[in-house]
Amino acid sequence: MVVIYGINELLNPIKAQLSEVIQASMTDVLGLPESKRAHRIVPLDRSNFYYPDGRTDAYTVIEINMMQGRTPATKKALIMALFQNIESALGISPTDIEITIKEQPKHCWGFRGMTGDDVKDLTYQVNV
Repeated sequence: MVVIYGINELLNPIKAQLSEVIQASMTDVLGLPESKRAHRIVPLDRSNFYYPDGRTDAYTVIEINMMQGRTPATKKALIMALFQNIESALGISPTDIEITIKEQPKHCWGFRGMTGDDVKDLTYQVNV
C-alpha cells in the first residue's frame, strides 16, 4: 500500500506516470507483481502542505506500508531505486522526494477476508 502526497498543481499532472515508476521499482526490487498495485494519490492545496526549507514545490512524500519481512538491504535498494527512477522519469530531484517505509507484522494486515499471517497463496515473497 503506497500513499503519495504533493501539491495539487504539480502532483495531478504526473500522478499516473509516478504510479507507473513506483510500481516498476517495487516490481524490480521486491518482486511485487504489477497486479498488486495499491497506490493512493493525495494531492493537497498549498495551504495544507508544509515542507522543509531547501525543497521546491515539487516536494513529494511517498509512504510505503508493507508486511514485515524484507531485509534492510532490500528496503534500502527500494529507496535508492525510487530516488533514481523518479528523477530519471519525472525530473524530480531526490532532494524533493521523501520516502518512508512503514512495516507492520503480518497479523496486522487484513485483506480478502483474512489476516496477512493466514494467507497462503501470495504470488510474491515477503521475506526478501
